[in-house]
This record gives sequence, structure tokens and C-alpha cells, in this order.
Amino acid sequence: MDQSARFALPFLAPGQMQKETFHNEALQAIDMLLCPIVEGLPVQLPPISAAIGSCYLVGADAGGAWLGQDGALACMTDGGWRYISSTEGLSVLDRATGEVIVHRNGNWEAGIVRAQEVRIDDQVVLRNRQPAIAAPAGGSIMDNECRAAVAAILTTLRVHGLIA
Repeated sequence: MDQSARFALPFLAPGQMQKETFHNEALQAIDMLLCPIVEGLPVQLPPISAAIGSCYLVGADAGGAWLGQDGALACMTDGGWRYISSTEGLSVLDRATGEVIVHRNGNWEAGIVRAQEVRIDDQVVLRNRQPAIAAPAGGSIMDNECRAAVAAILTTLRVHGLIA
């Protein structure tokens, strides 16, 4: 085995000549993967003048210098474009929006947070979706304002996906 399984980082071999080349390539890849920040959603063509250190998500049907790199993380280095093939679960941060973009099922997914629950100051504020709640009906005394308020609350909970 001459490279790592997940990101194809090159391994050094005993007696290998020009080890610094392989070592430097591995450092370039690690630099790309360590807290990666990208310049937006996937695009098909590389920017005309990318700054050294800037990274991009390569879109489908990419062209130009990115031909054949669909779905990869592309970073401009002093030696030109370098690529890391996307792997399931690879996460990057979009510099412009602050959103996390995750590679799932062969695609880049932006703006979606997946969790079992959300806690703030160790207090659970969101958990799994609850069953439907019926709108108020019947009763011997009707308060139309109260019913309208409850109906509005239930509608909002449904729109936000908190109840069925």
C-alpha cells in the first residue's frame, strides 16, 4: 500500500528517492483538508484568477482545468490546482454564507443540519418530530380568538416540521 485509504495521501517507502516530494504532496493534501473553507457552492469552471490557498467545490460536468474532477475539492496552490476526491461525509465551510456543506450520497448538500436533538446550555430545545395535534373543536363555550391563536400555533409547528 503506497497511499492512505481515504484521501490517497502518499506514504513514504524505505529507500525511496526524493522523499521530500511525496512528503510535500501529503502536506498539501492535509492543508486542503484541515478545516476546509470553500468559495461557495459547486461550480463547473475554475475562476480566472484564483488566489493561492482558495478552494472550490467542483460541480458536475466540469470543464477547463477541472475536466474530470467532478465532485472534487479543488484548491489553488503555488504549483497550480490540486484536487481531493470527495468522500462520504466530507464537510467544508462556505466562506460567504457560513453554512456547512457536506458530501452525502454522491452530492454536495448545503444548509441541512442532521441531528437527533438540539441542546442550548444543556437544555433540550428540539427533539424528534411529534405526532399531529388536532385543532380545537367542540366545547360548551367557544372563544374564537383563542381558537384562532391555537390554530396559528399549530400551523407554525407543522410548517416548521415539529409536529405532523
